[in-house]
Amino acid sequence: METYRILVRPLVTEKSNFGPMDGKYSFVVDKRATKAQIKRAVEERFEVTVIDVNTANYKGKRKTKNVRVAGRRPDWKKAIVTLQKGDTIPELYEDLG
Repeated sequence: METYRILVRPLVTEKSNFGPMDGKYSFVVDKRATKAQIKRAVEERFEVTVIDVNTANYKGKRKTKNVRVAGRRPDWKKAIVTLQKGDTIPELYEDLG
């Protein structure tokens, strides 16, 4: 899998905003990506050293518009990447402030 397709987008939530203080960053990643592929993609894209990668798979929620129309959000995968002490990814949070 190509490294540019592995990282879908940064995951910016209230809880993940405290992660950069500890060197942890959250990403939505491709469901088929392994921890080794995620580590390589982050290191190549942001030129940092990754110490650890934790992943979690989430099932999409069921959604209903009315009685007859039922749907479902897509399944997705989250990766929490821990960087070496002193490394940061400031590009992720420049547009948010």
